[in-house]
Amino acid sequence: MNQEYPSTLLERAVKEFSKLPGIGRKTATRLVLHLLRKKEDEVEGFSSAILTLKREAKYCKECHSISDTDICPICANPLRDHSLICVVENIQDVMAVENTMQFKGVYHVLGGVISPMDGVSPSDLHINSLIERVAKGEVKEIILALSSTMEGDTTNFYIYRKLQQYDVKLSVIARGISIGDELEYTDEVTLGSSIINRRPFTGKTI
Repeated sequence: MNQEYPSTLLERAVKEFSKLPGIGRKTATRLVLHLLRKKEDEVEGFSSAILTLKREAKYCKECHSISDTDICPICANPLRDHSLICVVENIQDVMAVENTMQFKGVYHVLGGVISPMDGVSPSDLHINSLIERVAKGEVKEIILALSSTMEGDTTNFYIYRKLQQYDVKLSVIARGISIGDELEYTDEVTLGSSIINRRPFTGKTI
């Protein structure tokens, strides 16, 4: 047992918490000790929620966002503009854009961006299903709302090339978001403005 911990049970719990992104050992220890002070039924409620999420959460068959049902509430909403699709990297980005209350279309979650250095190729992402949605002929505009990084720009260009044969407008969010910034951490006013002031995408990064 590591001499830093008075209990192997505590050490094991801290080790598991520290596997979470952005959680170091000190933070993990604080979280574990916090749970240890809670009543047993509260801790059971916490663990039950995580297990239920893992076992029962679905991914929307249309946009690939997380959902309780086969089709998420946004895709199932007839009041949303289904001719307008906002392409994002992950589910956190859907939540970020929704919080702006400036977008009334639907989404398409890629599940990442093209990154050869990390072994992520186009086939690892939900790009083909995006093309299939456009091929149906009902989509009028695609907004590319990926992070302003080399990987994001590479993914934008790849999608641009794939969609050139279709009669669909391609836009990219305005560069009010700093290079390298992720949508998840962008304030709502800036993100909302970048969507409203989106510009046509011509295959160029600038």
